[in-house]
Amino acid sequence: MRELLDVEQVLASLPSGGQWRLQDDRLVREFRFDDFVQAFGFMARVALLAEKAGHHPDMFNSYSLVRLELHSHDAGGVTQRDLDLAHAVTEL
Repeated sequence: MRELLDVEQVLASLPSGGQWRLQDDRLVREFRFDDFVQAFGFMARVALLAEKAGHHPDMFNSYSLVRLELHSHDAGGVTQRDLDLAHAVTEL
């Protein structure tokens, strides 16, 4: 099992820019694109990052909106691997 991080650890380690937030023991961020194709392409890039990391986010799509939710099911909340994936996604 992964080590669960406390709220202060999570908030101190979020990618800069303030677009990720902690909600219901998950890291959450929404991304808006010009159209569905751009949104879907972004989701495909996230999928490749996630597969490489062996950690798979919950992804939701509605036309040009993509919502990502990161949490570690086995720990019941946010772990370092969620933060690592949030940073990697932010770099996209």
